[in-house]
Amino acid sequence: MSDDTPARPPWRVVWALSVTQVISWGSMFYSLSVLLVPIEQELGWSRDAIIGAFSLSLLCTGLASLPVGLLIDRYGGRAVMGCGSLAGAVLFALLGHVHTLAAFYAIWIGLGFAMSMTLYEPAFAVITASFGGHARKGITVLTLTGGLASTVFWPLTQFLIAEIGWRNALLILAGLNLFICTPLHVLFVPSAARRQSSATHDSGASGVRTAGPALRDIVRTRAFLLLAATFTANMLAFSAFSMHLIPLLHERGFSAADTVMLAALVGPMQVAGRMWEYAMGARLRATQVAMIALTLFPVAVALLFFAGGAWPLVVAFITCYGVSNGIVTIARGTIPAEIFGRERYGAVNGALSAPVLASRAVGPLVASLIWSATGSYDAVILVLGAMGVVAAATFVLAVKI
Repeated sequence: MSDDTPARPPWRVVWALSVTQVISWGSMFYSLSVLLVPIEQELGWSRDAIIGAFSLSLLCTGLASLPVGLLIDRYGGRAVMGCGSLAGAVLFALLGHVHTLAAFYAIWIGLGFAMSMTLYEPAFAVITASFGGHARKGITVLTLTGGLASTVFWPLTQFLIAEIGWRNALLILAGLNLFICTPLHVLFVPSAARRQSSATHDSGASGVRTAGPALRDIVRTRAFLLLAATFTANMLAFSAFSMHLIPLLHERGFSAADTVMLAALVGPMQVAGRMWEYAMGARLRATQVAMIALTLFPVAVALLFFAGGAWPLVVAFITCYGVSNGIVTIARGTIPAEIFGRERYGAVNGALSAPVLASRAVGPLVASLIWSATGSYDAVILVLGAMGVVAAATFVLAVKI
């Protein structure tokens, strides 16, 4: 056991964050793909305009990732994540009463900052600080449950829209963030005092930490730049599929019910990939597992391109796509600490996440523009497949330095 690994890792932190991650991801990230059509029909806005608001939101998430990481390093995750959930609740309540496109954009900008305080990146920083050398286990367990967000919230959001309308559905999502996520973050996420106490214990009897490389030196290394390129390209492709998967399958001839059912399989496949990663944790290095996952992504895209309306090939695509993303999410949380150390993990991961989360913003919009220009998702699939190849290639260069 390493010196900075607590004798009893605080698993209650992981269990609490597992619940909040499902709700935060399901409401803030995944719900709009189901809300898209009813909003489009009632308010008459174009699909590009609606997705543009979501893309701007994700861009704000990326811009805020470094400041949020610095805040967690300094003050702990309790206040940061609690405020993020509270802000999400207020903003969803406002979104349920929106009537103008300007207000819609303003609210999604706010939700972008709320996501930067509640999704995986701050949760990974909390777990890395709490678990020390066992952080990989904690992150894997967290993402096992977090991977079910789309599986739970795509059908749930569709059910709420059908039963009470999209505006009231947003009020339910607001309530989940207010009454479940906010209390869990306040009660179970470590405070600044606990983090400081842990830091003193981890650094030895002197209570003084050993200074690591400065953040500005780390972000200038080739390894950092290549990792940023890897995860940025991968995230661009994944986020584009996340937003467009349902309309893409509908274009291939699947019914609305079938598209939601197929899309909902992504979550269980992510969980399956993370279970495999957990089982392989003692046998393979994190970089080896990540390489397998990154290679699997272009294979998945090729299956989708040739699938047409064939169920077996579409299911095979969803399997490979979900497994790949499930493992890559863990890699994004564990590999920075493995390569650059845990001393400034929040700041380093925040800096690494900035372009990654920005690409999450660009991905859906790029796919939407390609679809609008060509009238078909075939060109979109080809571009996203190329991004998957780029991600795998740059990762090979990064880990062999």
